[in-house]
Amino acid sequence: MTGGVLIVGASQAGVQLAVSLRDFGYDGAITLVGAEAHRPYQRPPLSKAVLSGVSDVGSLELRTPAFYAQKKITVLLSERVTEIRLSRTGAAGSGVAVTDRGRALDFDRLALAVGARPRRLDVPGTDLDGVCYLRAIDDATRLRAHLASARDVVVIGGGFIGLEAAAVARSQGKNVAVVEAAERLISRSVAPEVSEFFRRAHLRRGTDIRLAATVERIDGDHGRVRSVRLTDGTVLPADLVIVGVGVVPRTELAEQLGLACNGGIVVDEFARTSEHSIVAAGDCTVMPNPQTGDGLVRLESMPNAVSQARVAAATLVGQPRPYTDVPWFWSDQYDLKLQIAGITTGYDQLVWRGDPETETFSVLYYCRGRLLGVNAVNNASDYLAVRKALATATPIHADRAAAGVPLKDLLVAAS
Repeated sequence: MTGGVLIVGASQAGVQLAVSLRDFGYDGAITLVGAEAHRPYQRPPLSKAVLSGVSDVGSLELRTPAFYAQKKITVLLSERVTEIRLSRTGAAGSGVAVTDRGRALDFDRLALAVGARPRRLDVPGTDLDGVCYLRAIDDATRLRAHLASARDVVVIGGGFIGLEAAAVARSQGKNVAVVEAAERLISRSVAPEVSEFFRRAHLRRGTDIRLAATVERIDGDHGRVRSVRLTDGTVLPADLVIVGVGVVPRTELAEQLGLACNGGIVVDEFARTSEHSIVAAGDCTVMPNPQTGDGLVRLESMPNAVSQARVAAATLVGQPRPYTDVPWFWSDQYDLKLQIAGITTGYDQLVWRGDPETETFSVLYYCRGRLLGVNAVNNASDYLAVRKALATATPIHADRAAAGVPLKDLLVAAS
């Protein structure tokens, strides 16, 4: 197989990159290489609809085999790229990739969409049957089977994956405890007051929440998990343990190539790595804050993977356009839908709209009077209004927002 664009990683970003190349008129060869046996699929539903049984894994495929054939996109599955060598004599960005099957893939341009792997819990007992992670289809299938027969579930990690999994388990009548090492839930993404809302919401639904708690070990019997022991001596019964303590970007190939990495593969607003002929997109990357241009952020979300992949494709075809999309994200927990727009790091003011006790409200984040973003719980109208305001640089003044005026009316007045 020779020439064209090689996309390493059959992820959401990888597929979008391939599709966008065709949309931009690229007619050369495109090869997409993925380590999993499954055709590229959506990941967000794994901890939501798939785990709860609402959706089947077969419904997650991003594109059909016929689509790839029509677009002349070659998809190689169950094959991992282990080495990449750039050409010293050919065009910039060309080279050869070697897979774990010994296959050599020549390329003219290279894109990395290698994603991230679950961070592993480093305590005794993680090898016991019944200790599960959730990142891939096989993880979700295994976890759903364990959940069907489980009675006592311990979730280690109070981030989005952990809380979504806890909500599914509790909704199925399981005894559920969430163990979080930090002082509050989802601390990287929301204000302390929003963390407290979710703590209380889970408690109201019968989930045990343990904050500032760390795991000493996981105990078992005959190779099967039976309990989780915390460092304060507490023993939590468990016949299923779900570990959700974050992810680690896959940077091995980038490091092998000598690309800059800093908590992910460093890219600019055009999805270019430190070797500008190579692009990268998705969970494996860190990039300048798209709202301010400052610092580096890693956006672990499907929308970012799609947006950044489009940017990467445009760069590859010589039509560079900067990343300007408003970051957004959602989480489903019980009957609570949290929708987030914007990057709220560095806020100095919160504006609350609605009453958290009703479980329908929104929180707007400001810095020096400038709107940064929103957390909306069961409040799609506020979420959509803020997302539009950020996309169009339309101001929503804090005092007007606090007055309870519909945000869409403020947008109309400002236009």
